[in-house]
Amino acid sequence: MFFKTKTTRDLGFDKEKEAVKYIKNLKYKILVTNFTTKFGEIDIIAKDKDTLVFIEVKYRKSLCSGTPQEAVKFTKQQKIIKSAIVYIKKNNIKTNFRFDVVALYDDKIELIKSAFVPADNQFYI
Repeated sequence: MFFKTKTTRDLGFDKEKEAVKYIKNLKYKILVTNFTTKFGEIDIIAKDKDTLVFIEVKYRKSLCSGTPQEAVKFTKQQKIIKSAIVYIKKNNIKTNFRFDVVALYDDKIELIKSAFVPADNQFYI
């Protein structure tokens, strides 16, 4: 009998599904998952009341290399921000927005609201 082992990509998709379920339980409305641009991907785009939220999902098997949220480095933040600009312009968004991280490790899941913020002039590109 042949058993297929999960790839890192499969595990990532599983963790994103877990994050979507978690976010829905917090009463967020999921708008888009895996929004892709030439700059990168946004895992989840959702609404939290009247705020548009761009969410990065990060999973770590252990905390030996740091927390999942610490893995969302400046370069990754810039890719998410640039992709968010594309979404905002494409959909003519005129509402508040923020960038959150859903951190998963062991059997724990945590939402970090406003995990990072763009520079003041970044949305005038």
